Amino acid sequence: MSRYRPPPPQSSKYITPAGERRLRAELDQLWRVERPRVTAAVATAAAQGDRSENAEYTYGKRRLREIDARVRHLRKRLEGMVVVSAPPSDPRRVFFGARVTLETPAGETPTYRIVGPDEFGEEPGGISMDAPLARALLGRALDAQVSVALAGGELRFTIVGIEYPDGPR
Repeated sequence: MSRYRPPPPQSSKYITPAGERRLRAELDQLWRVERPRVTAAVATAAAQGDRSENAEYTYGKRRLREIDARVRHLRKRLEGMVVVSAPPSDPRRVFFGARVTLETPAGETPTYRIVGPDEFGEEPGGISMDAPLARALLGRALDAQVSVALAGGELRFTIVGIEYPDGPR
């Protein structure tokens, strides 16, 4: 059995303006505030002498590696991002940035916002546009029947509301 694992599929490069602002703020915080603070702490710990038994030095260096890895990731992601700030030409269909209200056969009405893969955790009710439900919803109109095949079975929904609040945020 080989150790080869295929690379994960590329995630979408779309983001809302609010999502881009959050990522840029995180990058700025890490690069201008957190990294200099940790670097100073590591320099202070290194000046104390024996580095092999110095926990502050060891953990500081580890934290610097974590910060640098996150900074590289954020810069790479932001480099190719497409910021979607205008509403679509057909607001009666589901596209990126839409807040979609669904109805289940049980009568429940969950609401989701289709956002980029880098921001769905920050948006209340947000789902990544790469998620199976979002892919099934994209391009659909009001009152359309949507079914999503999941490992636990198939889920069916009816689209009962589509809204673009102030355009994609």
